[in-house]
Amino acid sequence: MERIQSLRREIDEIDERILHFLKDRVKICKTIGATKREHGIPIRDQQREEEQYRHIMKRASELGLDPLEVKAIYREIIAVGMHAQEFDRNERCSS
Repeated sequence: MERIQSLRREIDEIDERILHFLKDRVKICKTIGATKREHGIPIRDQQREEEQYRHIMKRASELGLDPLEVKAIYREIIAVGMHAQEFDRNERCSS
């Protein structure tokens, strides 16, 4: 049972790192969104998304992960980033 607890603590630590990486990613997405708005560039870039999915699926496969499962996770991550580009929380809160 101690082994399971130890492994769960490792998972908790990894989850914490993932959350920090997501926070960093969202921050960058907000900056990209502001730049796109300044230049009148559409938020959605279908070509870029497809490039990301191809790369992610290739890397997932190389790492021994199921590419389709990883793509599903990244669909959500990209959706969060897209939302951050469209709506900066600080702008919404101050409006």
